Amino acid sequence: MVLEAGMKAPDFTLPDKDGNQVSLSDFAGKRVVVYFYPKDSTPGCTRQACAFAAAYEEFVDLDVPVIGISKDSVKSHQNFAAKQNLPFILLSDPERQAIEAYGIWQEKKLYGKVSMGVVRTTFIIDAAGNIEKIYPKVKPDTNAAEILDYLKGKQ
Repeated sequence: MVLEAGMKAPDFTLPDKDGNQVSLSDFAGKRVVVYFYPKDSTPGCTRQACAFAAAYEEFVDLDVPVIGISKDSVKSHQNFAAKQNLPFILLSDPERQAIEAYGIWQEKKLYGKVSMGVVRTTFIIDAAGNIEKIYPKVKPDTNAAEILDYLKGKQ
């Protein structure tokens, strides 16, 4: 099923970098940014995470939590967050529970080779738990700024 703006966001419960279970429903009543990315500590994913980290105070000021999700392990997230000083929530989805529920496990082509993987996608979930906006195939360097502009009503 392809998700679209206006649809109910699929709930998920996944472990964060410290092994605590975090559910989307924990944030009911708030807008939330949920971004899916392919892999910890790769160049694009690191730039994207660092951009969200650099803008983190602005998200806090807007009272909008940021959640990053990949299929990396809890341990990998721990190392990634520590190394890059990431202040937001990172969730581990090795079984692809949320990744598949959000429809971003897709065919990707890299150097002519076709494989399945996570397509870098960001979702804004509204206070009622519905998908407010979807950013497909986002660019790592501009994603955080683009989301902030939208949340501040500049888009």
